Formats: sequence, structure tokens, C-alpha cells
Amino acid sequence: MRRLAFLPLAVLLAACSAPQAPQNDKPPKPQASASAAAPVNAMLGSHEWYQWVDRRLAINDGDGHGPDGGSDEWNDAVQRKLGQEAPQAQPGSPEWQQAVDALLRTRAQ
Repeated sequence: MRRLAFLPLAVLLAACSAPQAPQNDKPPKPQASASAAAPVNAMLGSHEWYQWVDRRLAINDGDGHGPDGGSDEWNDAVQRKLGQEAPQAQPGSPEWQQAVDALLRTRAQ
């Protein structure tokens, strides 16, 4: 008779406990935000490409305050933001733009 008295308590406890989620050894992959996503078909040196680099490296403040994309001042700002990873090609040159693009596309978000 005593065993039956504990049965409702056991059922109640089992119903209230949450099932354990399976453990995953891998951390979740960060999702790229829409603003940081690489432009699919943007040509190097295009307005869209400059905007993408601006967003990735925070060259402008989001309100358009900052150097114009492609200007010497903007190119220097990109070089400073990239630091040691900055391309060795002449800032603003097609080779430099290609190296910046490749670096930012492979760099973690």
C-alpha cells in the first residue's frame, strides 16, 4: 500500500522535469547580418562595394559622416582598420581593392 502512495508523486515529478537537450560539442556558427553580408555581384570600386567595406570596417559612422568611398582619406582609413592584414599594394589600386575584398570575404564577421 505504501508503494502506491509514492506513485502519484513520482508521476508528478517526471511530468514536471524538462527533457534534456542533446549536448553539442560545437559552438553555434555566428550568423552574418544582412548589413555585413558580402555583395554578391558588386564590382570592385563600385558604390555598393564601398558601402559594404564601410559597414565591415566601420569607416563611416552610419550617418554618412566620414570620408567618401575611394578617396585617399578613405583608402588610408581602410589601411588603418586592417592593420597588419592591410594589403601591400598601392591603396585604391585595383590590386589593393581585390586584396581588401578577398580579405573581408574570408575574415570572420
